[in-house]
Amino acid sequence: MPKKRDGGGLPKTQQAAKFLGVSVLAGAVLAGLALPAAGALGLTAKGSVEGFDDIPANLKTPPLSQRTRILDSKGGEIAKVYSRDRTVIGLKDMSPYIQKAIVAIEDARFYQHGAIDLKGILRALNKNAQSGGVSQGASTLTQQYVKNVFIEEAGDNPDKVAQATQQTLGRKVKELKYAIQVEKELGKRKILQNYLNITFFGQQAYGIEAAAQRYFSKHAKDLNLGESALLAGIVQSPSRYDPVNDPQEATRRRNTVLQRMADMKDVTQAEADAAAEKPIKLAVSRPKNGCITATDGAGFFCDYIRTVFLSDKAFGKSRKARLKLWNQGGMTIRTTLDPQAQKSVQASIKEHVYDDDPVATAATIVEPGTGKILGMGQSRPYGFRENETVINLSVNHDMGGGAGYLPGSTFKPVVAAAALEQGTNPEQQYPSPYRMPYPTPVQTCEGEWQGNGSENVENENKEEVGPYGMKEATAKSVNTYFVQLISDMGVCPAVKMAQKMGIERADGKPLQQVPSMTLGTQEMSPLTMAAGYATFASGGQYCSPVALESITDARGRAMKVPQSSCRTAMSKKTADTINTLLKGVVEDGTGKEAGLKGRDSAGKTGTTDSRYAAWFVGYTPNAAGAVWVGDPQHKRKMFNITIGGVPHDKVYGADTPGPIWRDAMSGALEGRPAPALPTVPIDDPAKDKNQGDDGDKGRGKPKPGRGGHGGHNKPGGGWHIPGFPDILGGGNGGW
Repeated sequence: MPKKRDGGGLPKTQQAAKFLGVSVLAGAVLAGLALPAAGALGLTAKGSVEGFDDIPANLKTPPLSQRTRILDSKGGEIAKVYSRDRTVIGLKDMSPYIQKAIVAIEDARFYQHGAIDLKGILRALNKNAQSGGVSQGASTLTQQYVKNVFIEEAGDNPDKVAQATQQTLGRKVKELKYAIQVEKELGKRKILQNYLNITFFGQQAYGIEAAAQRYFSKHAKDLNLGESALLAGIVQSPSRYDPVNDPQEATRRRNTVLQRMADMKDVTQAEADAAAEKPIKLAVSRPKNGCITATDGAGFFCDYIRTVFLSDKAFGKSRKARLKLWNQGGMTIRTTLDPQAQKSVQASIKEHVYDDDPVATAATIVEPGTGKILGMGQSRPYGFRENETVINLSVNHDMGGGAGYLPGSTFKPVVAAAALEQGTNPEQQYPSPYRMPYPTPVQTCEGEWQGNGSENVENENKEEVGPYGMKEATAKSVNTYFVQLISDMGVCPAVKMAQKMGIERADGKPLQQVPSMTLGTQEMSPLTMAAGYATFASGGQYCSPVALESITDARGRAMKVPQSSCRTAMSKKTADTINTLLKGVVEDGTGKEAGLKGRDSAGKTGTTDSRYAAWFVGYTPNAAGAVWVGDPQHKRKMFNITIGGVPHDKVYGADTPGPIWRDAMSGALEGRPAPALPTVPIDDPAKDKNQGDDGDKGRGKPKPGRGGHGGHNKPGGGWHIPGFPDILGGGNGGW
């Protein structure tokens, strides 16, 4: 007799077997008919078995988790992402051999019995009684399918997985009832199809299509006899019969399946023997899951797509619901990423900044008027090894980025636009001395900012002395001009203009309302700056960045995707005036190194005090881009430094970010229309004196054999206020 547990009573597995045996002998289970209430057998006295009639009548089958494909705007694949590598297919796309093999080894009487195999149960009871334990099971293919549904529904929750697989009488009874329902509703062929799509084949492969791809690099419909027998054999114990790690054990199991197929007359004995004599020949495709496999350096953009999906209520009311949908997968996500632009961004980054340089770069391109993100990349690859990172240096902190970087003088055009909207004449001149104290008080949105009278702002060079008009001050990036401008106008219009242009701090905090903001003293991200500058290119219309074009779900149905939100940030006249100012920067100012050949462009350099960061942000009518160079940790000052093989005494926005922007934009726009930027005439006569300039002078030496671009601009444009970061908010400004 079977041994009893301490304290009396059979083990639960044997209780289940006894329950099934009693049901069979009592005639209660006949070819798929309903079972009686378990309570009639006295099995619920201690609550160990849920009442059979109390179990819900319908099995809830969750959508099978599958691969999601992320595509660029042209339909090219960027990456596959999945929680479970699975591709659901129909029986017509499965080799007849795998269909016969799985039935032969897992449930030889599948087509003869109902949901429960009565003969199999009696056989198992007899074997188990003889062994004194549970040496043989009696689960049908239908029951195994139901069990897999429970596991699939549990997802990656370890507690729920344990509940779905625990060896209890209660779970077995529930499995039996649902098996009866499944047999009645689906029929044999559909059950077989579902089973082959849901079951685990090891090596991260779920379902027969993924398994065929993983082990043999072919489709399931192309599996031959030996390959089918091998995969069918794996199901019982994917780790034990893993052909990659234990080919001998896998071969023995394969041959067992082949012999079973011969016994079932699915193949001849000769066919089985011939297949058994052949050694296993694998063509393993390693799992390629996630953004780390993305093409053309688009891993960070791929990760951004996931963050957008999980953040937007269009895909579910709660983050938990959105995560569940993402993990179920099976989606095809077409994005805004332009493959030409992306390749150009990465090629330019690779040319100018190396992944093992002491500093990094990040670049983003967006489309004016739509907000579509066309390209996004950085010098440190997506990954976890040395000189790699999974932090997206192009975006805000809440979207997977860092704390942001001081934009320096690239913020000055925002202040200029605010002043123009307030009625300031672009020919307005200010004395603009080399050094001056911050004017005080200065009006803010919340009252007045009061300085203590000891804070000074200065230009890069002592020769840089006004008076200057707005055009020349912008071209030369004159700090004292823009401090006088924002102090005269007040800080509030600049804050409101930044908000209209979507220019915000990368850490999500509100902009600090201090005069130094005109010098770019608050951390921002490249995506924010690129989208903001696109406002100038689109005649004053700001469009929030978007990364999604369309999504279809696992059934091919279109899903609603969030659209860009566009608004008027400034008048067209103001935008056209900024175009005039910023064209001057690339034509005869600090941004000469960044100018494009054969097409109108405009932009602004930016370099922060102590050279922690350098920028170039610019645009054409059909693309706007931002490039940042610096230490993501905000520790390395860019003095006496070599970047991309080019030595620098000091890094300027013109000599490193500028050429990166130029080359990235040139490639992105090659073959595209080259419309003119609308401008307005501004009278700003040159002064009869030494012209001074620009704190973004390019001083890099040409890179030997790598087409480096040395700088030829004039010095100037910086500023420094000892001990001033806490007072003005966010650190010293730039030029």
